[in-house]
Amino acid sequence: MDFSRLTVAERIQLAEDLWDSVSDAPEVLALTEAQREELDRRIDTHGANPEAAISWESLRQELFEG
Repeated sequence: MDFSRLTVAERIQLAEDLWDSVSDAPEVLALTEAQREELDRRIDTHGANPEAAISWESLRQELFEG
């Protein structure tokens, strides 16, 4: 399908419709045990040292200026 023939609004709607069709199948979105453990580890690391994190705005600026 040639998506460039769609308007921006139509492409956004298509993306929303696709997401809705995937989110209706939660088993596809389920985390593996390894993924869950990694997320827990990252949350614990952040909780122990939240000042080590940088904001999205700072990271974005660094990426585009760097």
